[in-house]
Amino acid sequence: MQRQGCCFGARLQLAFLLLCRCCCCCCLAVPSRGWQGGGCAQLGRCCSGRSLACVSSGWRPDGSQGACYCDQACPRTWDCCHDYRQVCPVVSCKVSDWSEWSSCAEPCKATYRIRRRHIIQEPRNGGKTCPSLEEKAGCLEYWTSQGTECKQSFIPALITTGGYGKARKKRAVSSANERNGYCVEFQLTAITEGCLNGNSSYTHWMKYLSEGHRVCVECQHPALDSRSLHCSGDGSGAKKNQLLHWQAVGNPRCRGTWKRVRQLDTCSCPSVHSFLFI
Repeated sequence: MQRQGCCFGARLQLAFLLLCRCCCCCCLAVPSRGWQGGGCAQLGRCCSGRSLACVSSGWRPDGSQGACYCDQACPRTWDCCHDYRQVCPVVSCKVSDWSEWSSCAEPCKATYRIRRRHIIQEPRNGGKTCPSLEEKAGCLEYWTSQGTECKQSFIPALITTGGYGKARKKRAVSSANERNGYCVEFQLTAITEGCLNGNSSYTHWMKYLSEGHRVCVECQHPALDSRSLHCSGDGSGAKKNQLLHWQAVGNPRCRGTWKRVRQLDTCSCPSVHSFLFI
């Protein structure tokens, strides 16, 4: 009886050891979800677009194991490696602030001015692309590079946004006899469709030109002629209800006609509908 009991105990112990070995083998065969093998860190690169060469192995975000990718398309195809977001973060383009506007390209002529900005951070991994790095806007200088005043008269009236006035005053030649400016109120009678098609930030102001509305246009130094004490094209000598022509500087397709209503010695025009003789 003792042999049989001994044999039975030994067999039971052996069976228990075999069961444990089997369980251990099973546990080793199925890695835990926390296992972080392979992936983008092991691949060592991130790819733009969709690249079959940008493949690694490891866990995907859904928990499946096998081939996984580290390219820009993987978030849409659901086959990224588990560490894609950490190793290949989305980085959008960053640009600097705009520079100051340059002076006009040529004096005594309706032309353009330029401002620029530069890239601080290039986009990566599907980040937002860089915007335009240069903008041009219409302008006109009334002084030559030698400091003499331009002689010609500009008709039709050339107008731009009121915001240009501050930049122009900084570059203007100051004079002790400088006369204060004035504003002229006009009623717009016709506007071309070109005023609505400006797609640059510096042409957005043209959209505030609406047929039938009244607008204020300021005449200020240096556009104020030192002899006539008027801005070119302001309609000071026009007959009542006479149609006068104007054109937006910076967009030659934006032009039209208006009627002079009155002159205002004190400018108090709303900023949205305030413009400038250039």
